[in-house]
Amino acid sequence: MVRRATSLANLDLNLLVILRELLRERNVTRAARQVGITQPAASAALGRLRRHFGDELLERTRGGFVLTPLGAQLATQIETVCAGVERLFSTDPAFRPEDSEREFVVLMPDYVLAALGEGLSRVMHGEAPGTRLHIKVVHEAMPSDLLETLRVIDGIVSVPMPRFQVTGIRALELFRDRWVCVVSADNPVGDSLELADLERLPWVVPHHPDGEYPATSPLAPLFARLSARPQVAVRVDSYQATPYFVAGTGRVAVMQRRLALRFADRPDLRVLECPGDPPPIVETLWWHAKNDEDDAHTWFRSMVARAAKDDCASGDR
Repeated sequence: MVRRATSLANLDLNLLVILRELLRERNVTRAARQVGITQPAASAALGRLRRHFGDELLERTRGGFVLTPLGAQLATQIETVCAGVERLFSTDPAFRPEDSEREFVVLMPDYVLAALGEGLSRVMHGEAPGTRLHIKVVHEAMPSDLLETLRVIDGIVSVPMPRFQVTGIRALELFRDRWVCVVSADNPVGDSLELADLERLPWVVPHHPDGEYPATSPLAPLFARLSARPQVAVRVDSYQATPYFVAGTGRVAVMQRRLALRFADRPDLRVLECPGDPPPIVETLWWHAKNDEDDAHTWFRSMVARAAKDDCASGDR
């Protein structure tokens, strides 16, 4: 079907809002709730949109509604279009950090929080004291749908995972770290560890599920180098809590160097090099492409990068 160009004057731009929610939610009732209209009104809007595009946009299946190919194409465009319209009609289009009261929401593991949380707080307060931070800490695992999560928050700090490699997610490397081992000061192991020691000693492992260690874990490459599955003595949902379950025991923990160095002055702990040459830790900021041209978000990304750079400078001294 050949479609004619449509004049902007003939469009009901209110349909943009409901179209965005329909494509996001893939459910008429939930889309109506998000926009603040009744379900019949949302159904009527969907009918108008279907007539305009000459396409169903949403098709019913046994498992619920799914996007048609055209609906999926529109879903990749609608966020950018709506963000541009919102900026165009904003009463304060220019973002001024010194005057802003915007809240920025970012999800990160507690290890990253320890590494750059204080620095991020300082640089943001120095340049934009009215802005607010909402730090969400990862307790067990990253959200299953990262793209959808990044639609509603400003960013996620995480090591690269295949689930981040999808259209619509952007990335900025923040800093690199390496793995080290932490043992009790009275542990009879010497000043260096071998892979055989990691196979023999009981482990303290953060964010370990009740079962096999996930292949997507940052520690998975090191686990793969071991000839025997290590004995997990303590599972704890916190990187920062890990050393407390090593001190005074025969256990071992593999930790990020920047975090381990925070405990280096404790006389009851020793920090040793990690055997097996595990790959580096690459902490990365991930965000949704819809925020690419958002001046406030661009500023926020620069603050995160600056905090990471300052932490690297202090950590390398």
